[in-house]
Amino acid sequence: GVGAARRAARPWTAATLPATSTSTAGVRWMSGGHDVEPQVVVTKERGVATLRMNCPKKLNAWTAPMMEALTDAMRAAARDGDTKAVVLTGTGKFYCAGVELSAIMKPMMPAKLHATIVENNMAVFNLFIDFPKPIIAAVNGHAVGAPVTSATLCDAMYAAEGATFSTPFAALGLVPEGCSSVHFARLMGEANAQRMLGEEGWKPTAAEAEAAGLINKALPADQLLAAAQRTAEEWGRKGQPRTFRAGATRDELRDINEAESYALADAFMSESFLKRQLAFLESKGKAQPAKLFKTLLATRPLWKHLY
Repeated sequence: GVGAARRAARPWTAATLPATSTSTAGVRWMSGGHDVEPQVVVTKERGVATLRMNCPKKLNAWTAPMMEALTDAMRAAARDGDTKAVVLTGTGKFYCAGVELSAIMKPMMPAKLHATIVENNMAVFNLFIDFPKPIIAAVNGHAVGAPVTSATLCDAMYAAEGATFSTPFAALGLVPEGCSSVHFARLMGEANAQRMLGEEGWKPTAAEAEAAGLINKALPADQLLAAAQRTAEEWGRKGQPRTFRAGATRDELRDINEAESYALADAFMSESFLKRQLAFLESKGKAQPAKLFKTLLATRPLWKHLY
């Protein structure tokens, strides 16, 4: 949500993680006083903090609560003196199913909605770009959209052999984000980048992604976290600084992210996207969410030049 995104955009000023080996982020309390499963589980071992997205019922999708918990966990790990490197992974068959649309599109004035989409999208990816310590994405399962592109902004990407990678921006009537408009081609060549980002919508397996250059290493699922842990520990022992793949720099990626965020907001407000989402929601019988898109479409002639 907006609050989580604004926190993500701030400097790393969160309190440090406690010195205990295990902590939780994003705990939700039920009315009876019992806690539910946390959105993100944080474990610490030999200088490595593992952040595990933990909402398998929603395929670890980036809902507003998940993004708030992940932001808090990453900011805490960044400030913790005992944490030298971070591993990011997920629970279940999915690494992450992407951003939940309701976390982006909220009823508000169109100009404010456009500005909010820009702000939130920039904050999500700057969370990764600005992260000050080495970080490995250990992709345990299927990954869709922003979780794929954000993972390429980590120092390394490892994946379980059963994982797949999908960036269906063209199919949704959207534009690339997470610096993928530039970064994908650098990682795996223009042809493979267009296969993923364009109309083909190529969804490589882990083995195919490794061969193409999208990820660093494909591993048996039962070896994934151990391999990521070993690499992260080695980085910690060496005092390795934060790096970016394909020779990218932090300032360059921030500039790309900003440009893409404005283009994405434009795409979200386009007639074709609004029509597509309205038809989809109506086909699923989701009348309440459909009202927002119906209203935006009906009033679009009045506001389309105002943002």
